Amino acid sequence: MATRDRLMSKAVRFDHYGGIEVLEVRDVPRPEPGPGQVLVAVRAAGINISEAKIREGLVHAIFPATFPSGEGSDLAGVVEELGAGVSSAAAGDEVIGYTNNRASHAEYVLVEAANLTPKPAEIPWEVAGALFVAGVTGVATVRAVAPTPGEAVVIAGAGGGVGSFAVQLAVRTGATVIALASERHHVWLRERGAIPVAYGNGVRERITAAAKEAPVAAFIDLVGDGYVELALELGVPKERIDTIVDFPAIQKYGVKFEGGAAAASAATLAELASAVAAGDLIVPIQRTYPLDQVRAAFTELEAGHAAGKIVLIP
Repeated sequence: MATRDRLMSKAVRFDHYGGIEVLEVRDVPRPEPGPGQVLVAVRAAGINISEAKIREGLVHAIFPATFPSGEGSDLAGVVEELGAGVSSAAAGDEVIGYTNNRASHAEYVLVEAANLTPKPAEIPWEVAGALFVAGVTGVATVRAVAPTPGEAVVIAGAGGGVGSFAVQLAVRTGATVIALASERHHVWLRERGAIPVAYGNGVRERITAAAKEAPVAAFIDLVGDGYVELALELGVPKERIDTIVDFPAIQKYGVKFEGGAAAASAATLAELASAVAAGDLIVPIQRTYPLDQVRAAFTELEAGHAAGKIVLIP
């Protein structure tokens, strides 16, 4: 095996909290897998708004960074090398996975073997690389509020990355899905089987009108900005309200806070991948960027107008 000092690769790094300008793509030593680990050559890695919040230090109290910091959890790629004791993968395997070490925005990443699942051949790289964060968070939020046929679930932020998963998964439960989103998302949401509702003044009345045949019994908040209070005003029990963003409301009202961590597993990822491969789950891709354009990728993401996932292609 070639020695480490000549094996270099590129990875995103930042040395302190700040805006997009702190992101750099640097030459770093290529990682070497330890026991139970797999080295993956990354083919695609999705970016997420949570990563921007971490980079800016907005969630330092919950998710502090250690500098120099990498970033990224989502990944899909090809197995390059195995650590000791790994028998669940082989060099050359195409895989989907995740890392909890903020490291996937790179050419190579170390992944725990238990955090990988095979990539179905039907799934394009950019879709496979965008599945984890938004997908498992969507799964967790829908599980948290447990919608059933004959009732309505409202999803605030239905046009975003997590929302696009949550809407489709909620529709599959048989519940009426009322999707709060900007009007540019309405056609896509309607095609997925949801009832799109616009934000703004009168939203409560529009939700009530959309739910005329099924009572609003559950609420998923992916936005913050008072939607927990709106859910309570609509009569939704606190145990069937889930927010992943409104931390003060969690403390004040005792609503649920179940996000990606509640469903993060290779098994969940495999279920999502299977649904995508079968055509039962659509993952819209807004755009792909090469790794060295990571600043441009986050500029587009943070502008807040993306209608699909943005993915880095190392």
